[in-house]
Amino acid sequence: MAKMSLAVLESALRERKLDRTLSSAAPLAIQDGAYTPTTIPAIDSCLKGGLPRGQLCELTGPQGAGRTTLALQLMAGVTSQGEIAAFIDTCDRLDVASARAAGIDFDRLLWVRGYSTAQADRANGALSALERAIKALNLVLQAGGFSVVAIDLIDVPLPVLKRLPLTTWMRLQRAVEGSETTCLLLASAPLARSAGGVTVALSGEPHWSGSGRSQRFTGLSVAARMQSPRRYANGDATFGALAVDA
Repeated sequence: MAKMSLAVLESALRERKLDRTLSSAAPLAIQDGAYTPTTIPAIDSCLKGGLPRGQLCELTGPQGAGRTTLALQLMAGVTSQGEIAAFIDTCDRLDVASARAAGIDFDRLLWVRGYSTAQADRANGALSALERAIKALNLVLQAGGFSVVAIDLIDVPLPVLKRLPLTTWMRLQRAVEGSETTCLLLASAPLARSAGGVTVALSGEPHWSGSGRSQRFTGLSVAARMQSPRRYANGDATFGALAVDA
C-alpha cells in the first residue's frame, strides 16, 4: 500500500511538472541555520530570519487569529521565489480566492485535498480524515524537495488530535530532519515540534488594509517559542500588536 501510494504521488508530481521534488532528483543545497521567511519583516526579525528548515514547526491560536493568513503568506513567499510548497488540506477548507490574493503561485503548489466538511463531521469522520492527512503528509515529506509543507489541522477537534500516538510526531520529525523543508502544523493549540522547531502562537484579529504596495497587515500579536537556545537567550520571544508593510 505504501509503495502504491508513493507511486501515485510521484506520478502526480511529474504530471504537474513538480518532479524535481522527488527524492531521486538532485536535492537543494541547504546549510545549517537556513530559514524560510514569512515575508512579514517584523515577524522574521523576531524569528531571527524566519521558520527553520529541516524542522517541525507550529502555527497556533484561536479562530480568527491569523493562522491560515500567515501560512498563505509563507507559501506565497516561497512560490514567488520559484520554490515549491505543499498544502495538506485535511478538511478541504482552503479558500482559493484568499490563496490567490495572498500571491501563491498555484503552478508551484501541491494541494492535497482531504475530506469535505460534511464527510469529516460524520461519526469517526474527523479521525479518518486526520489519519489520511497524516499519511499524505508523510508521503510528501518523503518525496522531498519542498520548501514548505503545511498541514491544516485547525478544524480537527483537539480530542481527536490527542488520539494520535506520540510516535506519529516522532516519525514526522525524522522525515523532515536534515532536509530543506519547513514542515508546518496549523492547529488551535501546540501539538509537537522538533528540537530546533518553533511554535508561533497568534492572537488578536489581524486584517489587511490598503492595496498594492501600501497594503498593511495589522492587529496581530505573536509569541514565538523554541527549545534551542541558539536563537533566543531565554528560549522564547514575545511581541505585541503589529502594523507592518506587507
